[in-house]
Amino acid sequence: MPELQTLTGTVTTNARLDKALAEATELSRERVKALIAEGKIEVEGKVATNASMKVEAGAAFLIHLPPPSNPQARPQDIPIAVTYEDEHLIVVDKPAGMVVHPAAGNPDGTLVNALLHHCRGQLSGIGGVARPGIVHRIDKDTSGLLVVAKSDAAHEGLARQFADHSLERAYLAVCGGHPVPPSGTVNARLGRSDANRKKMAVLPDESSRGKHAVTHYRTLERLDHCTLIECRLETGRTHQVRVHLASIGHALIGDPVYGRTPAALRPVLKGLGFQRQALHAARLGFIHPVTGNHLSFASEIPSDMRELIDETGHSNR
Repeated sequence: MPELQTLTGTVTTNARLDKALAEATELSRERVKALIAEGKIEVEGKVATNASMKVEAGAAFLIHLPPPSNPQARPQDIPIAVTYEDEHLIVVDKPAGMVVHPAAGNPDGTLVNALLHHCRGQLSGIGGVARPGIVHRIDKDTSGLLVVAKSDAAHEGLARQFADHSLERAYLAVCGGHPVPPSGTVNARLGRSDANRKKMAVLPDESSRGKHAVTHYRTLERLDHCTLIECRLETGRTHQVRVHLASIGHALIGDPVYGRTPAALRPVLKGLGFQRQALHAARLGFIHPVTGNHLSFASEIPSDMRELIDETGHSNR
């Protein structure tokens, strides 16, 4: 049976115990609180019982850290395209058709299953469990870049950046029709649809439900009955790009939930075998939560979307 790992040191700031220990270790504040509740943290030789107790710089601590427990999901040897990786995090270029996290109806074959195999022995434990830290998701049939934490510290730091919307995220999309104006901003609150709880919908500004959402778009290329656009997100809500574009009358080509493909393009999609929403997470930038370095990544548009663009661009050449 794996033994407890012991972490020792001194706190470097005058602060609450959970905050001071999070700064002195690679543990998140939530993980520190859980360990305090379990009686596994000592300060100046005494078992700590209160996460909010004040400690002074120089106070000695000892943490009995249990080994990470096994995750419920099982590792699977599924190929993944790794854009960047270090001991704290991994950036993956997800293909269309892959679910990010196991759930009802998708118990395996997911990105998490693949990462559990790829990162075996490298996961320090998110919340005490040897699992990858999912801080954001992209839909099953959306392709592109996704960052995943490998440690508590990275998970907390990335989650904070997603919460304050300080990351750079840009999507490439093919939408129906030609937006007027060709560039603009959709500022519309999003929440669950009353008609279908599996769908998201634009809600009135005064609604107490849902969340504020902002998408900036700009036309990159006018195509036949459709347009290649770039969307930059200020916020990251479920199905945000898909719902926002549908709300202004320019739903994504191939979107089975929020849009209807223009009749003139149906033979094109059928001929190409294109069966997903035309959406790709093309750029991702953030501050490394441990080193403080700025990281920025780009992903080439996938071949199926490139074929769609080439085919619908013929009449404009």
